[in-house]
Amino acid sequence: MRSLPSQLIVELNKLPNFNEEAFINAHNSENKITSIRLNPFKTAELDVEVNDKVLWNEESFYLNNRPSFTLDPLFHAGCYYVQEAGSLFLEHILKSVLNFENDLKVLDLCAAPGGKSTLINSLLNANSLLVANEFIKSRADILCQNLSKWGTCNTVVTNNDPSKFTGLHNYFDTILVDAPCSGSGLFRKQPEAINEWSTDNVAKCSNRQKNILSEIIPSLKVNGFLIYSTCSYSIEENENIINWLTTEFDLKYISIPINKEWEIVETDAGYRFYPHLTKSEGFFCAVLQKQNSENNTYRVSKVKNNILNKNESVILENYLEKVKHQFVKKNNQFHFLNNAALTFLNNFEKQFYFKKAGVCVGEIKGQDLIPNQELAWCNYLKISVNKLELDKENALRFLRKELFDGANDGLDKIGLQLITYKNYGLGWAKILQNRINNYLPNELRILKSN
Repeated sequence: MRSLPSQLIVELNKLPNFNEEAFINAHNSENKITSIRLNPFKTAELDVEVNDKVLWNEESFYLNNRPSFTLDPLFHAGCYYVQEAGSLFLEHILKSVLNFENDLKVLDLCAAPGGKSTLINSLLNANSLLVANEFIKSRADILCQNLSKWGTCNTVVTNNDPSKFTGLHNYFDTILVDAPCSGSGLFRKQPEAINEWSTDNVAKCSNRQKNILSEIIPSLKVNGFLIYSTCSYSIEENENIINWLTTEFDLKYISIPINKEWEIVETDAGYRFYPHLTKSEGFFCAVLQKQNSENNTYRVSKVKNNILNKNESVILENYLEKVKHQFVKKNNQFHFLNNAALTFLNNFEKQFYFKKAGVCVGEIKGQDLIPNQELAWCNYLKISVNKLELDKENALRFLRKELFDGANDGLDKIGLQLITYKNYGLGWAKILQNRINNYLPNELRILKSN
């Protein structure tokens, strides 16, 4: 039997409707919960078997068994994301407070590995902007990869300290802060974390959370929404933070409607997910709205014209549909992005460190495009792009960078080919008379054999 920290149990008993016995029993039960969220832009028939829907998210399902996602080509194609069910409540929050027909600017401040960013991106219209920021460089890399798999052109990824955003007064319609925390909500999933938990660490996390929030609030628009979340049970990191925000800043706590059947517990300052009530791990979130009437709004400049020569235009337009997006060339690589993302890039290129902007298309050499991996995942690829459709066995061989057969088409196709599985891109290969050049980046290569 797992022994949960006694100080945490004492603290939770201060909350209304907390059931200590049921809470402890849930943490001593085996955790076999796995949930996935579908990519609405890539509606493939999945190879994994889905079960019940996650009640508070329209695109999410529980799985009967946890498969090896590494060995599922559709996972690599970005057709779904594996995400903890509690955090999927973000969709219900966003739909309750925002109108997604409007063009919005949204910041996901602590965004890696990308679950909440891809969720937000699924809801935004094509003219909106998502800025996904991650302070830790190694985590920013996986964030870029997961957002790229989603295939859209309205995102940028930055790798900056939250303080960098302080000067963007009244810029974002919504800011999500999924704050670094003590992680007690994951005790059942990561039992080793129980021994690492301490009240001192909770206090340190609370102070850090306050620092992050105080730096980011100026960049939220008047009447904009701040969404705060943690995977912690501690009151000090949750309700106390919300009460501090409403006391120290002109922010108002917003209560949103929830279905009683979901068994999510609403306290006086947020929403709690307990594993004995909800089919999820521990999670907390709250919504606040900015009330004050600051006048100093950040002024953005007009989008710069990015003029391509005729050769570049012809080559790039052979691959991508003509939509109201633009091409920009940075460090010899062409990027395809919407006006909002391009405006953000142009205005803040010297202020922020950018890891990603829109879709990186690739580099042009002579009359040829050397495609970037991101282009294989892009939702705007032309139907006419040369494709080589593989069955599952050969798709996995391609992802391992092994020799593969074009089981469905034959390898009689010469030249650059988009390698697909169930019509969704996995990467690029150049088919030659006597060999195949596999362009899959080495960091994406599957090392697992079975």
